[in-house]
Amino acid sequence: MKRSERIGFGTAIALALLAGAPRAHAAVVAPARMNLAVISGFPFVNSLDADDDDKDEREQELYDEGTEAIDDSQWQAAVDKFDRVIQMHGKRADAALYWKAWAQNKLGRRPDALATLAELKRTAPQSRWTNDAKALEIEIRQASSQPVSPDSESNCQLKLLAINGLQQMDPQRAVPMLEKMLHGGDCPKLRNQALFVLAQSNSQEAREVIARAARNDSDPDLQRKAIQDLGLFSGTWGRQQLGEIYASTGSIEVKKRILSAFMVSGDRERILAAATGEKDPALRGEAIQQLGVMGAHDDIWQLYTKESSPEVKKKILQAMFVSGDTDHMTQLARTEKDPQLRIAAIRNLGLMGSKTGDALQSLYADNDREVKKAVIQALFLSGNAHSLVALARKETDPEMKKDIVRQLSLMNSKEGTDYLMEILNK
Repeated sequence: MKRSERIGFGTAIALALLAGAPRAHAAVVAPARMNLAVISGFPFVNSLDADDDDKDEREQELYDEGTEAIDDSQWQAAVDKFDRVIQMHGKRADAALYWKAWAQNKLGRRPDALATLAELKRTAPQSRWTNDAKALEIEIRQASSQPVSPDSESNCQLKLLAINGLQQMDPQRAVPMLEKMLHGGDCPKLRNQALFVLAQSNSQEAREVIARAARNDSDPDLQRKAIQDLGLFSGTWGRQQLGEIYASTGSIEVKKRILSAFMVSGDRERILAAATGEKDPALRGEAIQQLGVMGAHDDIWQLYTKESSPEVKKKILQAMFVSGDTDHMTQLARTEKDPQLRIAAIRNLGLMGSKTGDALQSLYADNDREVKKAVIQALFLSGNAHSLVALARKETDPEMKKDIVRQLSLMNSKEGTDYLMEILNK
């Protein structure tokens, strides 16, 4: 669906109901993010983030996986993921305890669910999840003498259906009812559906509700989804609201979410402004990464040529890799004066596929042995046995030839295997 398109308000509510079980964290469209774990073994990647940032990102990743499992009614998988979040003792521990209890209840494990809620009250008595936990505890205790019904959400769904009928007769009254559902404690599992319905409305009142939710840092999960929806559905007005929130908040995490929303909405100018003007290194790095996801080749190249910090240049190289800019990456692999940055560029070329084979093969003519080794590894990463065999046939240095043969022995390639057989038959 294009960002400029809107579905009917009533249809949006119907879609929200068809979503089934509670959407703890479902997104209408998830921003495309490239998993760079494959290159985590390289020194230039390992140095990008501090240990605390890595821990926070891993915690968020596990939390997201848990909520996605809830979205898909995979209750045991959700429990397992939230257990791992709880064990990290991080920012999401209290939320993970709540959703773990909720999933345990869905599994029919009511005593376990009550024990988990008790742990939440004990370890995080001031948590914003306390009221939701109390409501869930009452629900579990009231149902203790009844058969387990994992899909029993009838009361909250009836409320949403009633709002559907109300908006047909009086749409202005439907919006405040949906806002009440966002912040009420009786239907916490339908908040995302209510927010989704509001996002599909063309009314200014509905937009204002989402903007208020995006500014409200007392409910981080709701704020996160509202920021995303402002980027997805609210066009120029939504981007303006996000810009105002970005300028007013002191939260690095909220600013990162807004940068991601800018990316989804296609707001390259605001992301570029953050990439060039942000003082916080983490935010600059996030903005640079978003430019990579957007494929902003020229902007990323300009950032690189103007940057003096090697550490920031490593992040820009990473964004260049994400954007698929083989031309500028090849140029840096040939001309970069910093040895570490040049090696990083060469390795990135290997990860960018077989189309870089000719460029890598030409780089092997360099007299620097570290460059030669990086080229061999890059060709291995790209699966380019043909180029490796070609280099091996010309190589006169025994040690370098051993490196090439060692990589060929690890590849499932007929051409490589044939060359190894040649060596054995000599």
